[in-house]
Amino acid sequence: MPKLPTALQHWRSWWLTPLIGLVGGYLASLIGWPLPWIIGSLLAVIAARCSGWRVTELPGGRQTGQWLVASGIGLHFTGAVMAQVLSHFPLILAGALGTLLLSLIGIALLRRAGVDRATAFFASMPGGASEMVNLAQRHDAQIARVAAAHSLRLLLVVLLIPALFTWSLAPIQAPAPAPVDWYWLALLLPGGALLALLWKKLRQPNPWMLGPLTVCAAASVTFDLQLGLPPGLGQVGQWLIGCALGCHFDRAFFRSAPGFLARILLFSLLAMLGAALLAQGLSWLASQDGTSLMLGMMPGGITELCLTAEALQLSVALVTALQVLRLFLVMFLAEPLFRLWQRS
Repeated sequence: MPKLPTALQHWRSWWLTPLIGLVGGYLASLIGWPLPWIIGSLLAVIAARCSGWRVTELPGGRQTGQWLVASGIGLHFTGAVMAQVLSHFPLILAGALGTLLLSLIGIALLRRAGVDRATAFFASMPGGASEMVNLAQRHDAQIARVAAAHSLRLLLVVLLIPALFTWSLAPIQAPAPAPVDWYWLALLLPGGALLALLWKKLRQPNPWMLGPLTVCAAASVTFDLQLGLPPGLGQVGQWLIGCALGCHFDRAFFRSAPGFLARILLFSLLAMLGAALLAQGLSWLASQDGTSLMLGMMPGGITELCLTAEALQLSVALVTALQVLRLFLVMFLAEPLFRLWQRS
């Protein structure tokens, strides 16, 4: 029997993924789950893969989802909001540095279990998974374990944080949707995609999140825009991201190195608790909104936490600033700090 062409075989592996995610997102929206289109699609794809259905990631799906979601987040930045963020920059810097220090918990737990220095260090950093894997590879760490640690932490954050924050806060009245201006969107959406491609070529971290966010935020602040995305477009972005995240997990993932994954689970829960306590302390010292600070200091990822802030009508700009600043701190400090540790 002749073999199928490679392109056709590849197509057969991913065309069901968005449909499975669509069913999961719809069911989650029916039961009122927080961020249903990202969490429902994530769980549906994980369930399919764990049942033996080897669906794979839709090519370009996660990047497209990040592009849409980041554009919507960037439009939350207005001149007044940006002035408020800049006036609280010392608080934001303290929060970002505080969450960076929480990685010491993970390093200590993994080192006590006999994990080598490089793997323990880069698996515990609250940075982007792909960036930490690249740095770990340069220092002969166990790449699979570093990737598994970041994937598991992201899964926990996506599943736990939106639910905990949504159900612990009093119900809120959603504001009227921001007006849609197709003239501006026709400029900003392609502009964000172009900057993302440029940042990717320059090997900058998280280009499809930070590129569109930068373009939309800069335009919104400069021209004092009061715009939003068309209804449903943000949900499409969430659905695509959820489908892509789900493809990182299967039965083999959860069976691999159970002791290592259990320690990562414990570290992630302790880091979330530590971030919550630090945020409460900073909010008391600075008389700021503790809930927004707490959300911004949670250990990644940027997209999911900013979406949670948006859904709960919290300070999206403050959460975004905390997450982005911490990402850049990790990117610029992780490798020098590890070399310093090695020399000591």
